[in-house]
Amino acid sequence: MTHFKKLFLVLILPVLAFTTAHKYYVSVTQIEYVKEKKSVQIISRIFIDDFEKLLRERYDPNVTLSSENEPAKVDFYIEKYLAEKFQIKINGSKSTVNFIGKEYEADIVYCYLEIENVSSISSFEVTNQVLFDLYSEQQNIVRTNINDKNKSFILIKENDKGLLNF
Repeated sequence: MTHFKKLFLVLILPVLAFTTAHKYYVSVTQIEYVKEKKSVQIISRIFIDDFEKLLRERYDPNVTLSSENEPAKVDFYIEKYLAEKFQIKINGSKSTVNFIGKEYEADIVYCYLEIENVSSISSFEVTNQVLFDLYSEQQNIVRTNINDKNKSFILIKENDKGLLNF
């Protein structure tokens, strides 16, 4: 039995000591340029609990993200926050990113955004600071499909911009 205890201490205990529950703070944003529609279409996926915590701290401690009986001010808060923390420059000029709406699926809120009247893209810069003011370890993954070229960025608080030139 002593041999078994030693084996346990040597093999199993280190594994248990270094295995801890760790929450990851991540959002994923998909950006696609639809040339035929002259539109940049954006879907940003953010964990509901993280986004709700941020909106409560920033705007209203009673706000709840849910699809049932949700007050209109929730869309206002989301639109206001995203306008401040998510920006795009096309061909060197700041673009107006329109908030189209949102929907919930499981534990994620899908935010739909669009930039209209984009006839061509020679450079594309995205700044995504979503949730950086709440979690310093937040990572925002940005996937783009622009001019038939796919590119991905992982943006962090210290490096919150991605630039593409075509």
